[in-house]
Amino acid sequence: MVRVLVYTAPTLASPASPDQQSQPPKCRFSPTYAQKDILNNPDPFISDFLYWEGEFHQNNVSYNSFNGMSYDGTLLDETSGLATTKHPFSAASKESLQIMIYTHALAGSQKAARFLSPDDPKQAPSVAFKIVALKLKTYLKFNETYPGFGGFIPWYTGDSIDITPTPDWVNRVPALDNGELIWAVYGLIQVLETSNDPEYRKLAKSWQSWLDYTKSTVAKVFYPGNGRVCAVTTLDQSLHVNDPRQNYTCEGSGVLNDPYEGELFTWWLYFFGGLSRKDKDLLWQVKRPQLVSVDYNMGGVGPITVQKGFWFSSHEQWKVLEMPYYDVDLVKRLFYNAERVRTCNSAVTKNPGLFASVNNSTDPTTGEIIGYISNAGIPSISFQTEQELDVITPYGVFPTVYLDKAVGMAWWKNMADGKKMQNPYGSSESARIDGTATSSFVSWDSKITTVIAVLDGVGVFVREKMKRDGIYKEFVSVTQREYGAVFENLKGEQVKLCLPNARIPDKGLLDYTQCR
Repeated sequence: MVRVLVYTAPTLASPASPDQQSQPPKCRFSPTYAQKDILNNPDPFISDFLYWEGEFHQNNVSYNSFNGMSYDGTLLDETSGLATTKHPFSAASKESLQIMIYTHALAGSQKAARFLSPDDPKQAPSVAFKIVALKLKTYLKFNETYPGFGGFIPWYTGDSIDITPTPDWVNRVPALDNGELIWAVYGLIQVLETSNDPEYRKLAKSWQSWLDYTKSTVAKVFYPGNGRVCAVTTLDQSLHVNDPRQNYTCEGSGVLNDPYEGELFTWWLYFFGGLSRKDKDLLWQVKRPQLVSVDYNMGGVGPITVQKGFWFSSHEQWKVLEMPYYDVDLVKRLFYNAERVRTCNSAVTKNPGLFASVNNSTDPTTGEIIGYISNAGIPSISFQTEQELDVITPYGVFPTVYLDKAVGMAWWKNMADGKKMQNPYGSSESARIDGTATSSFVSWDSKITTVIAVLDGVGVFVREKMKRDGIYKEFVSVTQREYGAVFENLKGEQVKLCLPNARIPDKGLLDYTQCR
């Protein structure tokens, strides 16, 4: 048996204001905190975290201030840590994260203001409003220029005023990323249309028109029938959706039938695609074989019942950030079990961090990313058992943070403490477990998922709009039905979340000179 550290919540914790510090915190703040400080009260650490992750929100680093659109991310100088070459492309998934930040700022969140406008928190709603208004104009122009996409967004190049499909996404569009975007916009509209500000309500109507158009096209673009949803659809981007020459076809055999983040798109089609009751039921019939119960048992920890992962990458939990899944008690308990396993698996294996699909290390001689690692998670409880388990990423903590901020941020700190794992834009993308390399790159996925978890997702806004739209009760009942059919008796609910018991070793890497 391997001994692991477990977390017991303190009985007392003094609150701290997100903008309590009048002076900017130290860039390399993570090592200045002890783990016990975060466990006792994570708020001061989170305040510093939000300030520095917010430095990512800059023109030509994370987004284009001339059209409001996100960039995938930016490479960093290996020595200084300053931005060098941006990835001028992005996707609807990154757009969703950007919009969720602005939604919280528009709702008056102090934490979102700490991220977006720390020097003048009162300006955060104005900053957010201007960008979401500009972004909508960009979306509408894209729809006009490329009507074949039916209002959905492919991977695009965004470093001009107008966005264009990237060369590999000409005449192609993905469902999964758009599901993430759609529900983020849905939450945004809820905040805007319930505001007392008439300008907010006016913008809400315009965003609602954009969203309503996707309702009218979603089935045409992505649903060929029999419960199958195209993972990627091929099309003619120059032809209108209703042009008789238009031909929407699933690319290859790819079907979006997962019970992970892809389910967000399924819900949009289910509620707003105009499907018959038979087709609605078929959507879930096709998905059911992928919703599987499995027990984790390793190193004296377990058995713990979890939803079987594809890789069991943290990325697979994205859906809980956007829809009110945790209103279903069974799902919340089950997903808490997932974090028991995620944290304790790393403790049992003496891993200093958590796994998620992420960009690999950068080559120190060329500054280029070596590649992308999708297959990173926990093989013993996954469909895909061949995995690459030598790179960890700070955003692996976001599902843990969503349920327990103290333990989640203790794991974030443990990874951020590694050499070169903080830079002038917050956390770095990833690190090798052996301490020999990091990724000199910053991106929406690897940074802002954790910020959204700190902000408690947008489910609170989505829930209220779902109630107003008359779909909330059905969401709860269908979710309960599908999960209740698979998960009856959850094992391991008495197991506590585990804490890190290993560190990224110091193998001679030097911290960035601009983040000391």
